[in-house]
Amino acid sequence: MDPDDTSARVRALAERVEALAAHAQRLAEENRSLRQQHEQLSGERSQLLAKNEQARTRVEAMITRLKSLEQNT
Repeated sequence: MDPDDTSARVRALAERVEALAAHAQRLAEENRSLRQQHEQLSGERSQLLAKNEQARTRVEAMITRLKSLEQNT
């Protein structure tokens, strides 16, 4: 095997390894960002569900009061 050919193959392999390492780093950063976004959206969803439940309770209370007023008239 030619030493120049071996050297070129080693360099090419090193470049591929570096490219894969850079790609893995980008994927790790993207994954971290997506996890953070997921946590934020989950928190927002919980808040919206709680607000929805509060609104439902208030509407039901208003309906009950209206029915009560209607029966008293």
